[in-house]
Amino acid sequence: MACALVPFGRLRDLGAARDFLCPQRRHGGAAGGGKPTNWEDGGWGAWDEAELPEPEEEESASKNQKNYWLQDCVLSLSPTNDLMVIANEQKAVFLVSKWKHSDQGKEEMQYAVGWSGSLNVEEGECVSSVLCIPLASQKRSSTGRPDWTCIVVGFTSGYVRFYTESGVLLLAQLLNEDPVLQLKCRTYEIPRHPGVTEQNEELSILYPAAIVTIDGFSLFQSLRACRNQVARAAASGNENVQPPPLAYKKWGLQDVDTIVDHASIGIMTLCPFDQMKTASNIGGYNAAIKNSPPAMSQYVTVGSNPFTGFFFALEGSSQPLLSHVALAVASKLTSALFHAASGWLGWKSKHEEEPAQKQKPKVEPATPLAVRFGLPDSRRHGERICLSPCNTLAAVTDDFGRVILLDVTRGLAVRMWKGYRDAEVGWIQTVEDLHERETEKVDYSPFGNAQCPSRVAQFLVIYAPRRGILEVWSTQQGPRVGAFNVGKHCRLLYPGYKIMGLNNVTSQGWQPQTYQICLVDPVAGSVKTVHVPFHFALSDKKSERAKDMHLVKKLNVLLKAKASDPDSIEAEAKELILDIKYPATKKQALESILTSERVPLSSLTNITQTLMDNLEKQELECVDEGLLQFCANKLKLLHLYELVSKLNSQSIQEDTKPSENDLAKLLRLEEKDFQRLQTLLENYKKENTQTSVQFADENDDVLSVKMFLEYLDYEKDVINVKNMEDSKYVALGNFFFWKCLCGESSAEEMCHALESAGFSPQILLSLLLNLWLSREKDILEKQASTSCLYTMLSLLSKMKVAIDESWDTQSVSPWWQQMRTACIQSENNAAALLSAHVGNSVTAQIIDSVTEKKFSQIIVGSDTESWEALSLDAEYWQLLLKQLEDCLILQTLLHSQVSKRPKKVSSLQTEPLGRISVKKLLEGGKGGIADTVAKWVFKQGFNPLVLNLAQHRNNTESTEEAAELHTNIFLEEPEADEGLETILELLQLAYQQFPCSLELDVLHAHCCWEYVVQWNKDPEEACFLIRSIDHLRCIINAHVQHGIALMMWNTFIVKRLSSATYLMDKVGKAPKDRLCRRDVGMGDTAMTAFLGCCSDLLQTLLEADVSSDEMQAPVLDTEDAWMSVEGPVSIVELALEQKRIHYPLVEHQFVLCTILYAIMRFSLKSVKPLSLFDSKGKNAFFKDLTSIQLLPSGDMDQSVLSIRQQFLIKVVSAAVQKLCSSQKTKEVSEDELFPFEKARNWPTLAVDLAQYLQICEDVVRRHYVCELYSYGMDHLGEEAFLQVTDKEVLASQLLILAGQRLAFSLLHVQSKESVELLARLPPTLCTWLKAMDPQELQNVEVPIATTAKLINRVIENLPENHGQYSLALNLIEAVEAISS
Repeated sequence: MACALVPFGRLRDLGAARDFLCPQRRHGGAAGGGKPTNWEDGGWGAWDEAELPEPEEEESASKNQKNYWLQDCVLSLSPTNDLMVIANEQKAVFLVSKWKHSDQGKEEMQYAVGWSGSLNVEEGECVSSVLCIPLASQKRSSTGRPDWTCIVVGFTSGYVRFYTESGVLLLAQLLNEDPVLQLKCRTYEIPRHPGVTEQNEELSILYPAAIVTIDGFSLFQSLRACRNQVARAAASGNENVQPPPLAYKKWGLQDVDTIVDHASIGIMTLCPFDQMKTASNIGGYNAAIKNSPPAMSQYVTVGSNPFTGFFFALEGSSQPLLSHVALAVASKLTSALFHAASGWLGWKSKHEEEPAQKQKPKVEPATPLAVRFGLPDSRRHGERICLSPCNTLAAVTDDFGRVILLDVTRGLAVRMWKGYRDAEVGWIQTVEDLHERETEKVDYSPFGNAQCPSRVAQFLVIYAPRRGILEVWSTQQGPRVGAFNVGKHCRLLYPGYKIMGLNNVTSQGWQPQTYQICLVDPVAGSVKTVHVPFHFALSDKKSERAKDMHLVKKLNVLLKAKASDPDSIEAEAKELILDIKYPATKKQALESILTSERVPLSSLTNITQTLMDNLEKQELECVDEGLLQFCANKLKLLHLYELVSKLNSQSIQEDTKPSENDLAKLLRLEEKDFQRLQTLLENYKKENTQTSVQFADENDDVLSVKMFLEYLDYEKDVINVKNMEDSKYVALGNFFFWKCLCGESSAEEMCHALESAGFSPQILLSLLLNLWLSREKDILEKQASTSCLYTMLSLLSKMKVAIDESWDTQSVSPWWQQMRTACIQSENNAAALLSAHVGNSVTAQIIDSVTEKKFSQIIVGSDTESWEALSLDAEYWQLLLKQLEDCLILQTLLHSQVSKRPKKVSSLQTEPLGRISVKKLLEGGKGGIADTVAKWVFKQGFNPLVLNLAQHRNNTESTEEAAELHTNIFLEEPEADEGLETILELLQLAYQQFPCSLELDVLHAHCCWEYVVQWNKDPEEACFLIRSIDHLRCIINAHVQHGIALMMWNTFIVKRLSSATYLMDKVGKAPKDRLCRRDVGMGDTAMTAFLGCCSDLLQTLLEADVSSDEMQAPVLDTEDAWMSVEGPVSIVELALEQKRIHYPLVEHQFVLCTILYAIMRFSLKSVKPLSLFDSKGKNAFFKDLTSIQLLPSGDMDQSVLSIRQQFLIKVVSAAVQKLCSSQKTKEVSEDELFPFEKARNWPTLAVDLAQYLQICEDVVRRHYVCELYSYGMDHLGEEAFLQVTDKEVLASQLLILAGQRLAFSLLHVQSKESVELLARLPPTLCTWLKAMDPQELQNVEVPIATTAKLINRVIENLPENHGQYSLALNLIEAVEAISS
């Protein structure tokens, strides 16, 4: 209970705020290694062009600039902690508080940037003062939090502007043309005594020679009206409401040289003596004195000549001025001039005034107010004044490094502190807690009676930045009660006000959470407040509390001493704790002892017992019952700890380990069922490689006394376990039960001890189950632990209140339901299954005994042996056992892994899978099980055929098909090894357990969806989308396939595809990587694969639409054990709800996808994909595939047909070129990049496209044949030749190719033989050959025999009456001549 500096918030983005507000210091921050956050780009200036200082100078300058920047800023924090404003020159940053988790995981208040920008409107004006004023809510249901916070900003131009938390300007007032020096606020406080004058709320504005006070009620109403008007205007832009005017007073301060700060004391009434004294000083001996003392407003200023000035303004001597506020609605009054008595209001999003607004409003003259008296000190200049909460004292700082305490009522300096240069001051008011008063029988204090009102103490807080120390002093003449080293770069904030808008009625029920003072540390990024206990205000000599606190400190030092004798510590601790007077402090001291890890158990018990004995000896009236009960409770817990430790240390002789038959009988399982359970557990142990809970201590049953007392709470003879982390809960159960579960300690004695101590059976059951379920790995290694659990559970069930006496077999027992709930929620499925078997067995035993008692009176001789006791609990156990067994099999499958993974694995596939529980599966919906397996399939990344293979192995009839699938998998994925066999076995088992949930189509649908979801997270991983299409094609039922494909298209594909289309149409070619990443979000290679997948997806969708007419939609069933599942709708159910597609529209979209893919695949240039379609065709793209759109029909424009034909010819040429180059180099990279290319025949695809695009298919086929012959691939050309319809035209085209080959052989290869041969050829043939251009051929090095075959093929297909028939005959002769 000492003074404490308590952090209550942290500052985020402080470096960014510094760089924005002080750009000239940004170099220092960067040099120091801090990387600024770029959330505001404006106004940084050319800071990087400055000269670089020397290294040492740079380091020191960097440090100063980085840390001292806050000293130059204007700072204000709302008293309700919800808003902080930092301003420098024209800029400001609004920091908003939010509750967030820190790096350590604890929830804390953080201040993050809510708004930032420039506030200046007039040229050259700067921010000189800021206030954050929270405004009270008018709603009756308010809990004490403010409705909103208004930011009041004073400028050097004389303007005072009011803003919302989001930076919207509400009100701008020009009340004086001099710079605003200081803004201060006073809010309503309930008077503590009947004689104290009730103070009104006000906002006071200090100018160099004037002070303006705005009435708080008037300001509150105006700000509310302005804010409402801004909200209405933002919604409609038309409404204009006139708010009430502002009432203010303006005083011209005279007879003072300079003023730098002020304090508004409020309205005061003099006593008769002071009234006569004042009248005599002003009016002399013959001054007239009024019967009733006048009310006056008192103002105190600091500056020079006088150093402190006291001003008194008589109430009624000056009429309040009314500032008629003019509201500006931008949509209606964009050019109007706003003028009134003294100001106008304007609101704009960027705080700009209208260009026409040049004329300043009229400024009212001030009422003269002379200084009545002051503290004259010509050499001393005041810097700051801070008024105390009770308005009687004020702290003043000066340029001599002094802090002076003023009595503002008498106008006297009552105290002075030296050595506080540049000090910042504030106040803390502490109210006495009546419950903590010493309840001694004899109390000489006048406030000793607890019925008296609480006392109030005031403390002065001084922050000395030069020394980096924060001090707390008791006023008026008290000592220093606290000091903290806080650093030299902080700012101390003391607002001196709370929430505006309250009065004596509305403030009654309010308890606003406001701070009094806070310290902002820019280096640590923290905001702290100071807590001072009331007893520090009491005199040290007479304060029993201060003496007690000294004894507590002495005790803490004793407990922290390193080398000490336990006996001496015990003796000294007893002496100290008995010397303490206050019960609350005694309790605090005892808690310190009990939480010390250095004091042994025996000493703790002795100290607690001594204190308790001392309390019991005292008179009953003087004893604090709470402290006595606290000692008794702690003593019982210490005795329990000692007893449990003793039982754990007494090892018992272990019985022989139970055999498998014994365990089977114990669990009431048939031999076959027990063997199955053993097999499942063995498989689980093999695959489960995840770590379980581990304990730091070598001895598992060790738990420190400190932790034991921290975890447990004793109340009314009942022990409760506190709410805490799971690991601590397990540690407590470990301390009680682990030795018993291992068979090393007596379970009967432990249960009896815990029950006698006051533990309820429910708490013990919870501790036991938590321990059992968390130590799964150890339990599976120790088979005997199952038998021990049976014993423990039987003992707990026999305790009183465990099972309700009214329980019968036809109702559900809360006791067993608690156990089942724990098993359902557990993610350790093997331990949960074992505990469920034990629970089922114990339940059956109890039911048998209950049934036996119930029917014990049945007549002897009746046939009762064949009866079987049935109960509702038994049914629930059987259901849970089935669910846990299913869950265990599924968890085993999810733990299994392929032993050899592909070289390249995505980071998404390496993320660990979460563990499952029955609860998770029940809440996962009908598709939850398949979704879980799909996530596992994605992590493993194996072929979809593996899922089919496991299913076919289950069906004994399809062994041949299974063998074929197995061969295909090993051919496609040679890395698959024996690890796959284990996975196949586990998959078969899972299929048997979940015949409905893991039906093959359902599983493929979920795998398809999982892959496409993961692809959407990282579109660069095109293999995910490809694998998703593979799973989609594996779906047998066309209705499911149709729905999944349509959902994939609408959810993930269509938006990216439209972006890709418009990008390719814009650039007119295959775009480069940078453009693809910018517009589509993936690289060019990934985009090529994406477009190919789009084409495959639409083709699958078309096929599914056709096939769905021939089959029925599937009926989705659920296993009996999982009928109660709840949660999201299954993906398959959603798929079956999808509408049927419009086939021609999907076909139209498919054509576009194929065109786009061809452009990217072959890097085609000068192709705009949308130019291949007319306006109807373009408008139909990317529309809902189930809608009926207007599609192209009839004859197409010839220009479009020409573009289409050119495109198809380009595609065929590019495809043949790729084919030729791949055959030459035998490269594998193409297949690696585009694995789906294997099944894609581009020439055939081009012919199909030609049919849809209204292009003659024969033209495409003929061009394909010519391209093959041009590349010298005559064997493929001969095959393609057969598919051409108009062979005569093709023959004439091929004749030219043959001529080009001969021309190359005879004319371009100069040899004696070729010249002789040319001489023998007919002249017409020679002329024709010379006209041929062999450069048009892609491959000229073709054997002459191959060319002879080509010419023979031409002659076969040319009619004899054809014009080129004779030319072909001549060519045959020429070829024969060359070959001979």
